[in-house]
Amino acid sequence: MAVVLAVTSAIVTVLVVAGYTPISPSTQVVLSLFALDGFFILLLACLLGIELWLLFAARRARAAGSRLHIRMVALFAGIAAVPAILIAAVGSITLERTLNPSFMKDVGTFINNTGRVAQITSQSYCQVLLRDTALAASDLDRIQSLFADERALFRLYFTNRARIMEFTSAAMIKADGTIVERGTPPGSRVIKPEPGDYEDARKNEKACIVLDEGRTLAVLRSLQNFPDTFVYAERGIEPFVAEFPRQTNRLISYYRSFEALRSNIMIAFATTFALIAVTMLLAAAWLGLSFANRLVQPIRRLIAATDQVSSGNLYVQVPVNRAEGDLAHLGETFNNMTSELRLQQNRLVNASRINDERRLFTEAVLSGVPAAVIGTSANGEINVLNQYAQDMLAEFDADGQAGFIGKQLIDIVPELGDILSEASRAHIRVFQSQITLSRKGRDRMFVVRVTSELSSTSRRNQVVTLDDITDLVTAQRTSAWADVARRIAHEIKNPLTPIQLSAERLKRKYGRLITTDREVFDQCTDTIVRQVDDIKRMVDEFSSFARMPKATLAEDDLRECVRQVVFLMRVGNPEITIEDDLPDDPVMTRFDRRLLSQALTNLIKNATEGIKGAEESIEHPQIDVSLEISHDGMLLIDIIDNGRGFPKENRHRLLEPYVTTRDEGTGLGLPIVAKILEDHGGGIELRDSPEGQGAWVRLYFPRERESVDTEAAVDATKPSASEIGGEYKTARTAE
Repeated sequence: MAVVLAVTSAIVTVLVVAGYTPISPSTQVVLSLFALDGFFILLLACLLGIELWLLFAARRARAAGSRLHIRMVALFAGIAAVPAILIAAVGSITLERTLNPSFMKDVGTFINNTGRVAQITSQSYCQVLLRDTALAASDLDRIQSLFADERALFRLYFTNRARIMEFTSAAMIKADGTIVERGTPPGSRVIKPEPGDYEDARKNEKACIVLDEGRTLAVLRSLQNFPDTFVYAERGIEPFVAEFPRQTNRLISYYRSFEALRSNIMIAFATTFALIAVTMLLAAAWLGLSFANRLVQPIRRLIAATDQVSSGNLYVQVPVNRAEGDLAHLGETFNNMTSELRLQQNRLVNASRINDERRLFTEAVLSGVPAAVIGTSANGEINVLNQYAQDMLAEFDADGQAGFIGKQLIDIVPELGDILSEASRAHIRVFQSQITLSRKGRDRMFVVRVTSELSSTSRRNQVVTLDDITDLVTAQRTSAWADVARRIAHEIKNPLTPIQLSAERLKRKYGRLITTDREVFDQCTDTIVRQVDDIKRMVDEFSSFARMPKATLAEDDLRECVRQVVFLMRVGNPEITIEDDLPDDPVMTRFDRRLLSQALTNLIKNATEGIKGAEESIEHPQIDVSLEISHDGMLLIDIIDNGRGFPKENRHRLLEPYVTTRDEGTGLGLPIVAKILEDHGGGIELRDSPEGQGAWVRLYFPRERESVDTEAAVDATKPSASEIGGEYKTARTAE
């Protein structure tokens, strides 16, 4: 309403000032209209100021859409202000040029010159009349004698002269106004001049008497030969010439009034322009603000809803007003979009949950698989691996680094290069091969399976599985040799006793009957008995290996067990320095003291034989025996000597039965030790001495372990023993 009233008031002001209404544009009326316009302008300014204050308050509060709101209001205000200011400026210039054009100076000069022309024209008529009247007076003075003698002839002469001079009225009059003689018909008018006119005539002043509102001029001229007598003459002026001075004076008066009022008119019209411009500006700003409010309101709702969507709330819906047109359609589209996003999110969440469950299941499966599973990209870089593969690569990596993602697999395990190349060239999905890896003096056998993705390209992602079959092969060989040992022991042991008894009986019964070569006979029978004993001993070893007693675990002090074995071996080998490094406190754990003592005795005995069998004499033969507990709870027993050491090739086969590097060895010592440690849930490692020369044997088994009393329990623990050993070896390598 304020906008409508303000615009209406401005239009009425323009019409009144322009004179298009019955109301006269007087000063009081114009000032009243200006005051009314000013009131509406002030009202609009207050309303607009309140809205702008609210708008900037919303901007400071960082309300949604506030910046867009301000820009739209500024745009509408600019669009309204520029034309309004431009029209006001153009109107003011136009009004100024209209009221004061460049030729107005020439017009003023022309009007002033017209007045002068009218005055000069009147003066010229007066001068002519004065001249003609003076000539008439001179002629009358010359015929003064005729006036006294021939009055009628004098009158005729005077009449002719008046007619020739085109006087409308002519007469000879006294100073008191008495007419002496007429030069025109008796009906002609002769006015009575004023006394001052007679004085001007006596002085010969060039003055005319204006009669009939300037349409007639009258002149007095004194006669020299007629005492106190004057010639009176009248002559009419053309109507245009008579009216011209009056019109000229009226035009000059109007022009001077216009000049006096022009500045006031310009101020009035300029004020009107300014009021209209301000009114239209404020009205346009208000309308722009109102339009911006209606336009920004749905956008603000959309922005607020979008912020909630960005924060994860997909249940938000914006109110839709059908009167908002396309913005209402936009709101409906937004609501449909959030609904669809919500559905998609729920589906994705469910799919992600299923994928997470599958991933956790896969990770659980892979973590429980006693094999290294390594995923590689098309260019051979590692992108995924399980914990077993992490531990294995940490052991095999020359740099000993644990971060393998992004590295080339063949850089860490070069032996896999040929297998990966063959798998890439082969047009089968699963490629299988076998490989032996040697690291730090340890040989391990692996079954390698390379599974490629189904792809038509030659470069494909691959999954490499390395399954350590070293213990399996060793167990198979051990089992085979044990079976062989049982069969050999069964087949050989039966005839040994009859042979030995027969030889002893021959020696007792026939020894005293032989008189020649008795010594040879005795030597032969002794040889038979001795060799039978050797065969019995070998058969007993076969039997011991084939049917080793099961470990009976009991709580005992491992430190004391190691110390006693070292003491006995130190007494039996005084020429070799045997040092021990044992904990200060007792190491209580569950183990079979008899079997473990047998294993330690066997290993230290092998160490002494390795020192004695060295190719060069050792100046300071020494054996170091140590016991420690690792950070993961494994018990570690190390036997290190400076003897001839282990061979570089096929070292792992020393743990197989009947494989030995000594001529007099049976090859059953280390397999028996490995069997004992396996029954304890641990294992054995053959390494090179850290000092360079010599051998390093490490025994390990867990400190905390359930009691194993049955053959089934022992068999059930065999795989876990290998796994525990592998984990321990990885941990020790990383350490």
